Amino acid sequence: MARRRKKSKKKLWIVLFIILILALFGVYYWYNSDEVKDYVSDKIKIEKKLKIVDEDSKSRPIAVMINNNHVAWPHAGLQDAYITYEILAEGGITRLMAIFKDKDTSKIGSVRSARPYYLDYALENDAIYVHYGWSDQAKKDISSLGVDNINGLTVSSVFWRDKSLNKATEHTVFTSMEKIKEYAKEKGYDRDTNKDLLLNYSVDEIDLSKREDAVKADTVFMKYSYYTNSSYEYDSENKVYKRFMSGTAHVDAVTGDQYTYKNIIITPIETHAYDSYGRLELDDVGSGDGYYITDGYAIPINWSKASRSSQTVYKNMDGEEIKVNDGNTFIQITPPSESIDIKGNTEEDA
Repeated sequence: MARRRKKSKKKLWIVLFIILILALFGVYYWYNSDEVKDYVSDKIKIEKKLKIVDEDSKSRPIAVMINNNHVAWPHAGLQDAYITYEILAEGGITRLMAIFKDKDTSKIGSVRSARPYYLDYALENDAIYVHYGWSDQAKKDISSLGVDNINGLTVSSVFWRDKSLNKATEHTVFTSMEKIKEYAKEKGYDRDTNKDLLLNYSVDEIDLSKREDAVKADTVFMKYSYYTNSSYEYDSENKVYKRFMSGTAHVDAVTGDQYTYKNIIITPIETHAYDSYGRLELDDVGSGDGYYITDGYAIPINWSKASRSSQTVYKNMDGEEIKVNDGNTFIQITPPSESIDIKGNTEEDA
């Protein structure tokens, strides 16, 4: 009788062991299924969150026109912009447009006047457009396109002049996020946006070096005109690009720190003068080629923009929309006739 009980217990333990093994195999294959992997990956991404912007925030971005005449340097407040554009204006001078979201930057500028093609990039970000003055065409377009804007020529409460700079009057205008937000509220502008972020950010570090079409990008140089060029040097320790303008470190007037950027997008686009003063129009509705640069590497990309208000889409050579690293981005819209040099310290030029 005792022998039978021992045999029964032994059989029971064998059955339990087999069930346990089968259960473990089942869990292993379930956990390693594509659906479960995708679910777990999505959960991790949600928990990690982006640092550059709050993905859950619906607050509208603010776009501020920035004076880039050399005598207006240094700038103030650009370190808080998550996207900054640079485009050629008349006379070989460029202007910048800095895009802010959920920031309380206390000094931004110096602020300059509107140009029509900058409206296209404010619209694609659904941004309230802040400027001091405008060209005739920009004035017409702001009205016809229904751009929510704040103009320093008519709204003095949002701007002030820093007379301590001892510069020409047009180079002394500044603003702040607090003043901009207060006026936007008084004006009744929509404070929320239904538009997605322009760029497709990745919480996981993007490694372009794995792509066959990637080239080393330790230095980046773009010529805009006889007067202006922009360049970057890669800081491998901090994985950012230090920015320079016409060979001079691009520093902030308040902090004294050099501006750095995680991502650089370069898109050469044709401009045409449309009046005797040399004011320009930009062929930004259409498509073309360019580069995406991050973490010491560059890849060729294509850009396309279907209309003035639609978002520019950036795709790699596989036809897929690019993902960009979690960090601030400088979008350099350069003249196609001028040079772009992308170099690695030990590699061939791009």
